[in-house]
Amino acid sequence: MSDSKIRINLKALRQEAGLSLARTAELTGVSKAMLGQIERGESSPTVATLWKLAKGFHLPLTALLEEVGDMPRLSAPARGIPEEVTGSIGIRTVFPFDPRLGSETFVVTLAPGQTHLSQAHDTGVVEDVFALRGGIEVLIGDDWRACAQGEGLRLAADVPHGYRNRGGAAAEFHNTIHYPRRTGTGTAP
Repeated sequence: MSDSKIRINLKALRQEAGLSLARTAELTGVSKAMLGQIERGESSPTVATLWKLAKGFHLPLTALLEEVGDMPRLSAPARGIPEEVTGSIGIRTVFPFDPRLGSETFVVTLAPGQTHLSQAHDTGVVEDVFALRGGIEVLIGDDWRACAQGEGLRLAADVPHGYRNRGGAAAEFHNTIHYPRRTGTGTAP
């Protein structure tokens, strides 16, 4: 496991939005105590906590992790979230959020036997999943659907969904998250 800590400038985000810790806790579902620990650099948030923060602030996940430039970038082997996050799925940013395209792309790693359940994202968010190494199963509604290596699925991500690896070796998949454009702004969240 990586010892790297995920560092986000939560305090700046919160202050820019004019939010107290209590109001931020209400909007994100993350406790005031945990928010304070993250702001002080005493705790590194899990991927699940990062998603709660992103949803509460109506931001794409990579907005919490990286600055988005005006130019397209080539992906790097390890940027943004460390490849493995203690007690969570492995995740690596391939392409950070691009407001022109309204999407961001990750490579997600599931350990053998690992299941990851994801809360609903903002309304209209869609995910594309493409199995790179090993097969996975994707929870869509109440059904787990197989996605063999080399296959892909598209799913509504504004409802609870999930991923699992029932194999005996680690599985990897591309996960592209598409955010709907907001009317009148010309940009995604």
